[in-house]
Parts: sequence; structure tokens; C-alpha cells
Amino acid sequence: MANIKLKDGSVRSVEDGSTVLELVKQVSNSLAKKVLAAKMDGKTVDLMTPITKDAEIEFLTFEDEDGRWALRHTAAHVMAQALQHLYAKDGIQFAIGPAIENGFYYDIDMEKKLTDSDLKDIEKEMDRIVKQNIPMIRKEISRADALEFFEEKGQSYKVELINDLPEDALISIYEQGDFTDLCAGPHVVSTGKVKAFKLQSVAGAYWRGNEKNKMLQRIYGTAFEKKEDLAEYLHMLEEAAKRDHRKLGKELDLFSLHEEGPGFPFFHPNGMVIRNELINYWREVHRRYGYQEIKTPMIMNRKLWETSGHWDHYKENMYFTQIDGEDYAVKPMNCPGGMLVYKTHVHSYRDLPLRLGELGLVHRHEKSGELHGLFRVRNFTQDDAHLFVTPEQIEKEIQHTIDLFDEVYKTFGLSYTAELSTRPEDSMGSDEIWEKATAALQHALEARGLNYIINEGDGAFYGPKIDFHLRDSIGRTWQCGTIQLDMLMPEKFDLTYVGEDGEKHRPIMLHRVVYGSIERFIGILIENYAGAFPVWLAPVQVKILPITDKHFDYAFDLRKKLFDLGIRVEVDERNEKMGYKIREAQVKKIPYALVIGDQEMQDGNVTLRKYGEKDSQTMSVDDFIKLVQDKIASKEEKY
Repeated sequence: MANIKLKDGSVRSVEDGSTVLELVKQVSNSLAKKVLAAKMDGKTVDLMTPITKDAEIEFLTFEDEDGRWALRHTAAHVMAQALQHLYAKDGIQFAIGPAIENGFYYDIDMEKKLTDSDLKDIEKEMDRIVKQNIPMIRKEISRADALEFFEEKGQSYKVELINDLPEDALISIYEQGDFTDLCAGPHVVSTGKVKAFKLQSVAGAYWRGNEKNKMLQRIYGTAFEKKEDLAEYLHMLEEAAKRDHRKLGKELDLFSLHEEGPGFPFFHPNGMVIRNELINYWREVHRRYGYQEIKTPMIMNRKLWETSGHWDHYKENMYFTQIDGEDYAVKPMNCPGGMLVYKTHVHSYRDLPLRLGELGLVHRHEKSGELHGLFRVRNFTQDDAHLFVTPEQIEKEIQHTIDLFDEVYKTFGLSYTAELSTRPEDSMGSDEIWEKATAALQHALEARGLNYIINEGDGAFYGPKIDFHLRDSIGRTWQCGTIQLDMLMPEKFDLTYVGEDGEKHRPIMLHRVVYGSIERFIGILIENYAGAFPVWLAPVQVKILPITDKHFDYAFDLRKKLFDLGIRVEVDERNEKMGYKIREAQVKKIPYALVIGDQEMQDGNVTLRKYGEKDSQTMSVDDFIKLVQDKIASKEEKY
């Protein structure tokens, strides 16, 4: 008998040689219908894996990342089997077919060039294979047998993969009816588990990602446990395509990207309105929360970056220059400059916590293939702050910071989840310091009652961090805010404060950002609002539409009145039909369009058409002004 410890701490005994699936059924038959894979002593395995010794086993469902991975990996094999059935005569060769985030793909090599229309035929064959509920059978074979099998099948890419494996590597294959693939697994028990799938696109991909190798065809797809979840995901993708910030950024004339500066965005007047409103709001919130604003240089010498550790740990992401024969670096982060500002004064414990905020322009060397609109750029403004605290103030200051985050994210209608990231491999400092810093962050989260997950090894090189993942209006998540606890840089820069005992002590430093990158946050907001910004953020808040030129004087008098009150307003004086003008105001997503005709002039009123609404309403100018001012002051999302 083998003794198995489950995740809840309970222990079950099973006969040696029993499968993990038999164990699951022993626990619960209803659970067995949901479990897709398992972790045995930390390693993800198939449910048909035999149990041969005492072990710790955790059952994995679609709610678990590794459970989703197993289902989607199997979906890739189902697709490969369908491709074999349909295109064997075309001499199809299979390369690799892994699960990936949100789906799977398979790289293939054949003469026939697949198009999106072919995906329907492949899906039909996949559906037939799923209904057959073919078992996924794992077999371990020798290198010689594996080579013989795939050479006989004419699968040269599989042969290459086998030859590249270490001599002592364990080689496994998976059989599903008439299809056999070289694969380490794991998979679900049978093809019947892949009930909800969709093939999405065909793209080109170099074999092994090397442009010197042959270009293969890559078929992308996704799979879910339930059809309703798949439908929801596909709807989200449709919405995301409509909301693409690069597309809307061009249509709404917010920003542009140019070959003359790849990764360096150009903001247009409309985009600058949004940017400046975000900065104004940032300053107003931070003033209330006790921050002081600083500004530090963009270029500083090599010695500073060596002291901070960036020269050794972040050099590949930095830009460099020389001044008077000395090495300088363009700053990728604001923190070293904040250290120097702190050191200009002698500080007492009475000065702490000291909160120094900076809207600092930073530059980072991102690879050209990774650049993506405003989401991945080479220069951006980081809404940084560095908080200098005593050890006793750590938890209270983290709570104070999360209070600020709550207020800001609520303003934009964004909820969040928290993630605690621990020590990475490339880091500096002792284990003791890291354990102390990580425990402080963990205790602050737990004291606040915040649910969080632990992301092992993803901290900054100088300390652990809490990341805040924002959920937008269509359910996507974005990592924006972060709080990083740093006990190392104060040591490196010899920062001190005078304590109550009159002695010098070392402060603790918290790095934190709310927006993260202002550029990226703007991209997120464009997609969150689908370009229809709340009134306070809208580049043009009011568009006045005079029906004919005899209404121009009234329209421009109204424009001046609104403009003088700080409202962003334009007059559409073009000789176009009113229906056209109204439609264009809607296309440009302007919150309020005001139609001006004879009746409005006579009564001193306006006819208001709100964005996204078909009906109009007539109101006095004063009532309209109050409406706009209230929406701006409240930062309300609705018009």
C-alpha cells in the first residue's frame, strides 16, 4: 500500500500500482469528472500515472493553470490527428505543438498552404475525434525505437528533436488511436475531454524560432472545459479587437508611432489632454496623501548605476553615452536619483515616513519584436514614488499606499487582485534580508484581508514586491501598480536617519507606482473605455453643431462661455448636413453634441445629444453647464 497525502492534509492509502485516476475516484466520483491532471510530489502528471510509493498528490482542474495546460496540450494533439487525417497525402510533417497561455498551437510543414477557410474543415474532423473519446496512452520507449519509428513515418522534425536530447533522457510518446506523437505530456485521459475548442488563425513561424531555418505553418487555437466559457472568451476577443488602442489611437488622433523612433510614442494634442488630466489627477491625489514631488536628471554617470546595482543586474536593458570621456547611462528607473535627493539633508525619525514622488521619464532597451503600441515602449513616464520609513512604519505605510491605490483604481472603475513576488535568481542581498522583507509584505496583505497569490522568483533584483493586477471592463487583467520593499539600496547609498536615541539608523525604502507607465495606462484606458472616455478625460468634451451659418454667432458665443469655464469645446462650422455632423461626433466619441437651430436661439437653450444615445433632450444653457461641471468634478464614467 502507498500512503498519499492530499492538499487538504488528509492521507489516503491505495494499492501499489493504482492510478491517480483511481485515487481521485476513491475520494469523489463527482470530483473525478472535473479533475484533468495531478501534481505528484510537485511534478504535473497524467491521471493514468501509476502510484508506486508514498507521495503528496494535488488534483488539478481547469481552474488550475497546469490543469488548463493539460487540456489545451491535448487539444493540440487532437488538432494534429485531424491534420493527419486530412492532409496525409500532402506529406504533412509535424514539428511541435505545445499549450500556451490562453490556448495552443501546432507547427507543421507541408506544401499546401492553409488559409482561415481550411480551419473549418479541421475543426469538423477534430469534433469527430473528440466524440470518439479516444484514450491518450503514454509509453516510454528507447532512443533507438523512437528514432526508428519516426524515421519510418518520415517525420524529420521529430527525429531532429530526439537526436538533440541528452543520451540519458527519458523518451515518451503518446498514442491516440491512429496518431502517435513524441511528447513529454501531460495530457488528459482521452480526447473526449476536449469539448469546447476553436481554431483561430494560421501564421508563419521559423523552425525553432531561427530565421535561418525553414518557415513552417503555425495553427493557433484555444480550448475550454465548457462551451459557454469558450463563447465568453471569443466574445472578449471580439471586443478586444474593436478596442485595440493602436486602432483607436489613430482614429481618435491620440498618438502615433514612427519608423524614425521605434518604441518612442508621439502624443498628439488630443492624447496630451488625456495625459495631462491623468497627471493633474495624480498630483491632486498625492498631495492629499502627503507626498512631495521631485524631479531627477535623465542621464547620470556610471558610478551611480554601479552603486545602485543596475550596472550589474540591468545593463542589457539600458542606453549609454559618454560625456567628457566618462561613461553615463540614460536612466531606466528613477530610484537612484531619489537616493541622492534623500542624502542632501540630515533626516530625523520625525521626518519619516518621507514620501517623494516623481513623474520620471525613463528609457529601456526593449527588443524590436517585443514593441507593442503603448503597451511595450522604449521610453515612458513612470509615476514613481520612494517612501523612506522606519522598520516600525512598514506595515502602516503599505496600508496607506494601498488606500491610495484603492482610490485611484476606483476612479477608473478598475478592480484588482494582488500578487506577492519573491526573490529572483539574479538578485542581491542575504537570505535573511530577503526573508524579512518578504514576510513584511505578506503580513501587510494578510492584515488587510486581501486575497493574493504568490509568484515565486519574480521579485525585483533588490527586493520582493506586491503587484496589482487590474481587471478591465471586458474581463482582461493588466499589471500596473506595484509596491516593492527595499532594504538593500539604503545600505548601498548609506542612507541614514537620526532616531529617538540620537543614533544613526538605516531607513527602509518602499518603491511604488500606481499607473506604472503613464503611456501604458493610457493604452489600457483607451481599451477599457473603448475610446469613449469619461467627460473629465475626453479630449473634446462638447461639440457645438450649428444647423446653418445664421446660427454661428450663437454657437460661438456659447463656445466662449464654455471655454472660459475651462470646458473643452469645439464648433463644427462645416457646410454639412446635420445628420452627418451628429454621426461624426458619435464616431469621435465626444460626450456631448449640442444642436443649435432657430428654436434654440430663440429660447436661449441647447438640444443635447449624448454619446451612445439616439434620443435628444432640450435644456437651458445653465443646466447644461451644471451637468458638464458636475460630471467633470465627480469623474463619473456615465454621461
